[in-house]
Order: sequence, then C-alpha cells, then structure tokens
Amino acid sequence: MRVADRLAAVQERIRAAEERAGRAPGSVTLVAVSKRKPATDIIAAYEAGQRDFGENYVQEFAAKDTALGELKHTRFHFIGKLQSNKSNKAASLFDAIHTIDRVKLARRLGRSQKVLDVFVEVKLSHEPTKGGAAPQAVAEIVEAIRAAPSLRLRGLMTMPPWNSDPSRSRPYFRRLREIAAGHGLSGLSMGMSHDLEVAIDEGATHVRVGTAIFGKRDA
Repeated sequence: MRVADRLAAVQERIRAAEERAGRAPGSVTLVAVSKRKPATDIIAAYEAGQRDFGENYVQEFAAKDTALGELKHTRFHFIGKLQSNKSNKAASLFDAIHTIDRVKLARRLGRSQKVLDVFVEVKLSHEPTKGGAAPQAVAEIVEAIRAAPSLRLRGLMTMPPWNSDPSRSRPYFRRLREIAAGHGLSGLSMGMSHDLEVAIDEGATHVRVGTAIFGKRDA
C-alpha cells in the first residue's frame, strides 16, 4: 500500500474518533513519525497533504534534512530522548520539542534564538525504557519553560506501556489530562498507531503515528 493510501486511512480514523468523542473536526494534529524512514517517504506524505512530521534522532534527521529541500508550511517535531549536548542542533532543526523532561534541558533550549513549541514529557509507567519526568517534577519544569521567552509551552506528552489492547492505555491518557489541567494546560501529545482512538477520546491534541503511515521500520 502506498504512503498516501495509508495516510488517508489514518486521517479517516482520526476524523471518526473526533466525531465519536464529540470533538470539532480538525481538533487533533496528526504527527507522522518518519524515524528510520527515507526522505522520499516524507516527501510522499507531504505530496499527499501531510504537514507535521515527527523524528526521534537529531543526527538522523540532520542527514535527511538536506535531502528534503524546502517543503513549505511543514512542521518538524522532535519526539525522542534529547541529550543536552544536542539541544542547540535540535532547536535549529525542529519547530517543536515533545520531550522536555528536566529543568536543565528546558533552560538550554530556552537560550535558543528560535521560538519553539514545547511539551513536557511525563513518565507514568514503570518501564525502565520509558523516558519522562516524574509527575511531581512537572511543576518545576513548567516554571522553567514559562520563564524562557523563546519557549511556548503547549502541554504534556506521555507514552504508556505498549499493549495489544488499546483500552489499557486509557488510564495513562486520563492521568496525563488530569496533570495537564492542574497546570492550566490543554495540549496533550499522546496516542500512536494502535491506540490513537482511545487517546482522542481522552483529549489528545497531537497523536504520533508512524507504522500505520510508513509501514514497519527496520531494526
């Protein structure tokens, strides 16, 4: 199946989920996760109308960026673990960072000359492979971001433990929404290929979908 066809199927899933949840059409931003996929796949999705893309690795995207040329009106989102020593490079390449998980990183990004949309990543599972700040650390990170003129705080992000039953993600999405509301935030980056409908039902504003659009990735 072509990228354009898979993208259309995901867009229809999002539209249907918005309708079922009583949400306005277009209230959810689809971030097409193109990590470990070639620039040609990004261009194929762009030509099919996609404008928001997610990447996990700074160096990988830096190499692809030169091959992409100028794709007008695109927004590139960084959604991977960001090392402090790569924050300057990430700020120059991306329009949004979804994975701020510590005050030090917020302050480093806050020194950027470029205005960035940012999310605080919150760890709500006990999996050692999952990143993010502990819920009790969110307030300090939020304060640091709000003190930085070049950062626009959009909300919170999380990644629940993978489960073949999408409903198992619901408690994590609901908890993220509650934490966000406690800080006066409405942006919620949550939900992927298998559980985006549940995420939208729980208030997701951004869903990060890779496999359902681009197919399985090489290891």
